[in-house]
Amino acid sequence: MKPFDPRSAPDAAFIASMRSRFSVEHEIDRVLTDKMERRGGPGFVGIELTDITAGASDLIRTTAGDDFSINNCRWLHGGASKLQAAFDLSWFPPGAHERQTIALVLRMALPESIVETSRRREYAACKQMRDVVPVPECYWLDDDATYLPHPAMIYAFNEGVTRPVAQPAQQVTGIGINFGPDLREPLAHDFITHLAAIHRADPEPLLTNGVFDRAEVGNNLALLRQIDWWWRVWEEDHGEAVPLVPVAAQWLRANAPALDHVSVVHGDFRSGNFLFSEHEQSITAWLDWELAVLGDRHQDLTWTMSPYFGHYAEDGHTFLVSGLVSKDEFLQRYAAISGLSVDPERLAYFSIFNTFVTTVHMFASAYRVAAQSKTHQDIVVAWLAMIGPIALANLADQLEEAMQ
Repeated sequence: MKPFDPRSAPDAAFIASMRSRFSVEHEIDRVLTDKMERRGGPGFVGIELTDITAGASDLIRTTAGDDFSINNCRWLHGGASKLQAAFDLSWFPPGAHERQTIALVLRMALPESIVETSRRREYAACKQMRDVVPVPECYWLDDDATYLPHPAMIYAFNEGVTRPVAQPAQQVTGIGINFGPDLREPLAHDFITHLAAIHRADPEPLLTNGVFDRAEVGNNLALLRQIDWWWRVWEEDHGEAVPLVPVAAQWLRANAPALDHVSVVHGDFRSGNFLFSEHEQSITAWLDWELAVLGDRHQDLTWTMSPYFGHYAEDGHTFLVSGLVSKDEFLQRYAAISGLSVDPERLAYFSIFNTFVTTVHMFASAYRVAAQSKTHQDIVVAWLAMIGPIALANLADQLEEAMQ
């Protein structure tokens, strides 16, 4: 008889033990606690577009009154972590004297996700970073699912594509995108310039609404909270014990470097998370700010250099970061544009950190979400779970090298 898994239907004592063991940001604690309190409930239940339209209408009505209409509501396909729909809104914007029609996107959480995150943080990051890099304008937030089936936000639909139109679509956005020789250089320019701008941006505005905890130069507390965040997720989600994971978490904690500069970190800066215009050959919007944190720029640098998102150039030897530019050129141009140093030791550390996080996502959360039918894309998430053993093997190799 299979032993009872307390993670499949956690009781109050189990949830309390997770909260007491790990010191995470206040908003992350709220989100993860909510996740565990829902864990034993029903899985994903199909949602009709009529439900989306009705819920969005109720949310929009809170500030726009009754003189509006929603049309052309349709599902958007792509990522595996959130459910998204697009629609057109005919309304009178604040201060406008004529009716206008705008295209909008509704981005909604699921009963559980491969990355459990906060709509409050994502909304705040989008609002604050819009003056720094191209980011869709945010309009409404339903962070406690008052109007919609799950927490959601509504933002502007930006024109652009995530891959060249001639390239076949991927099941998982961002993996295997080949922009081709003609697009690489202009997109690489925007890609690196935007990353530098994000990392040089003032972090103070993100602290105004209380959904981000402060990070400070000279200590590693912000990084320790991040390690505890993903260690806690591992302990909440895994289906089988893997001793290497807590060993990795302990090593990361013991070797966590102090911050030398506080940056806004996107958290998922890569191909697939930006829109671009093939005609203008420029990036038109940065998406998916759900993993944004205040922390160390090297976290983004190593994430975007991950082998999962890039590929080799036509010569068969040059690895292209996110399919755009070689690693050496990427780091050299980033340092020149940002004026921030690139520390090889921090790159090595955050490469291990990101592999640790990937292992948690794929070996624990993807398994849990698919096994308990918590998402609209169980098949895709189950496929992603197969990356778990690969990430775990990479983590073992990286730790072995670091400990020599």
